[in-house]
Amino acid sequence: MWVYEKKLQYPVKIKKPDPRMAQVILSQYGGPDGELAASLRYLSQRFSMPDEITKGLLNDIGTEECVHLCWK
Repeated sequence: MWVYEKKLQYPVKIKKPDPRMAQVILSQYGGPDGELAASLRYLSQRFSMPDEITKGLLNDIGTEECVHLCWK
């Protein structure tokens, strides 16, 4: 069972918004060359691998890329 709380882990107080920097940050997370795209590519490619060692390696790399999104 999952409990979803719409609450930030750390409080954020923005004094001066910077739209250009926000666009750069968003492109790194969700853009075509961002971490989320890379993670999903690794995790989807593991299903076509013939041996278990390669599947495990792609799973580990994809999972590591996902962790970066949560802990930055």
